[in-house]
Amino acid sequence: TPLTSISGYAELIEHHMASPEDVPRFAGEIHRNATRLLNMINDIIKLSELDATTQDVVLETVDLYQAAENCMDTLEMSAKKHDVTLKLEGESCKIRTEKGMADEVIYNLCDNAIKYNKDGGAVTVRVTEEEDQVVVSVEDTGIGISEGQQDRVFERFYRVDKSHSRRVGGTGLGLSIVKHGAQYHNAQLSLDSEPGAGTTITLRFPKQSAA
Repeated sequence: TPLTSISGYAELIEHHMASPEDVPRFAGEIHRNATRLLNMINDIIKLSELDATTQDVVLETVDLYQAAENCMDTLEMSAKKHDVTLKLEGESCKIRTEKGMADEVIYNLCDNAIKYNKDGGAVTVRVTEEEDQVVVSVEDTGIGISEGQQDRVFERFYRVDKSHSRRVGGTGLGLSIVKHGAQYHNAQLSLDSEPGAGTTITLRFPKQSAA
């Protein structure tokens, strides 16, 4: 779909079928769809890398609270654009993992929570320790997910609200990356949501988490 839009608008401009007044709007559509396509390609590349079996995984000690803090710094502009407030709670909690994997999981949870939120909404990330587990939860005040769709949201390319996804540039791959990361870490993944009242996704990592 992004390529069809890009090609169509570009063809209209190329053959002088767009009035001077229309050109900025068509250029904006080309730019928006190119960004959407780029996001989709990047997500597919990430999933391909996760699917690949590698023998040279380097594990290190990662502070998930610090990873969440870095993620929120990265997404600060996106949150402002969507009129969403970011909040981080908890404490320093460390596990053994491949650093990039933990970053990807937290980033995609937060990115989804921002995109599918409401104007004036909030995203709260909590990192805590419970007995032999490190718990990371991302809670939003967004559109929520109906009970019938909750089992499917971690499928690749599945999107709860397709019109909303097109508007915000969602690819339907973010939660697939989260699910893959949870399996990689032997982490428990749970979802609690109510339509119109928001969603909370929780990951429970074993303290000695390793692939």
